[in-house]
Amino acid sequence: MAEMSADEKIKDAVRTSYGKIARRFVEEGAAEKRAAEEPARASCCGPSPSAAASQRASCCGPSVGAGSAQDASCCGSSAVAVESTGAAGRFYSAGELDGLPDTVTDVSLGCGNPIAIAELQPGEVVLDLGSGGGIDCFLAAKQVGPQGRVIGLDMTPDMIKLARRNARKVGAKNVDFRYGEMEEIPLPDESVDMIVSNCVINLSPDKDAVFREAYRVLRPGGRICVSDIVVDGDLPRAIREQLDAWAACIAGALDESVYLEKIRAAGFGRLAVVSRDRVADSEIAEEEAAQVLVVGPDGQVTEGAEAKELLAEAGLSLHEVARKAASIKVKAYKPS
Repeated sequence: MAEMSADEKIKDAVRTSYGKIARRFVEEGAAEKRAAEEPARASCCGPSPSAAASQRASCCGPSVGAGSAQDASCCGSSAVAVESTGAAGRFYSAGELDGLPDTVTDVSLGCGNPIAIAELQPGEVVLDLGSGGGIDCFLAAKQVGPQGRVIGLDMTPDMIKLARRNARKVGAKNVDFRYGEMEEIPLPDESVDMIVSNCVINLSPDKDAVFREAYRVLRPGGRICVSDIVVDGDLPRAIREQLDAWAACIAGALDESVYLEKIRAAGFGRLAVVSRDRVADSEIAEEEAAQVLVVGPDGQVTEGAEAKELLAEAGLSLHEVARKAASIKVKAYKPS
């Protein structure tokens, strides 16, 4: 068997990490269904919560562990628990999340809310690159209405399976989830009006191909709205070469100016950075910064000491790396 290329290794690491997250939610749902079909067991305290439900997912993998109050995220960890909205509560309003099940809100893997700047219109066709559990697809589906259509694209089979189950739960009949890679989008030329993506393009080892493909499938006058992670300057080679860090959103992040230039190079115009939020400020705890880097492709979180050692070899501190990263929302148009 031929040895995998560096790009293939990165994709495999990311696919493994996100597949593990998706399977946990699929298996949890199956367990809850079996429990519901069994006779109810009496308890003076009522039913106990699912252990799996206590672990929240993020774009960087699952939380540090069951019972942890902090959820690992490429945007830093959050010490605030948001009741009934899971990981999604950081970026979406209560109104947007109303009616969505935990298997959607708890597996929200993004670093922003691109739908907030999309200005979707009834009847439009929307493509979500890296659709995950489907949260942005379901929000878009409400806005484009029954005459519109939303396509979710993901390279992780288990995520597609979870998203399709979620679509049945919420009754989203105008949403279609498809397997494929964003470097080779399986859609015809000029077939969609709008593209959204939420903390996914930074995971691609070939971002130029992603933006070229996005340009190809958009109709003239179409637009792309992206929430993503960028950095100020370059990251040290020691981090770039860590597959764990790729799966954790950080190693694949580009300098913001380079990221924006790749969008322009694909042919897009009227490019604007709508918002920019630092991942961590000067007061962030080192343990929180460590979580940004050490969620591995096996879904496990490495101890902070190992992250410190990796960064020390590169001559950096955890604070310096965390303060390099930012979550931006970008909007651009294909010329008419």
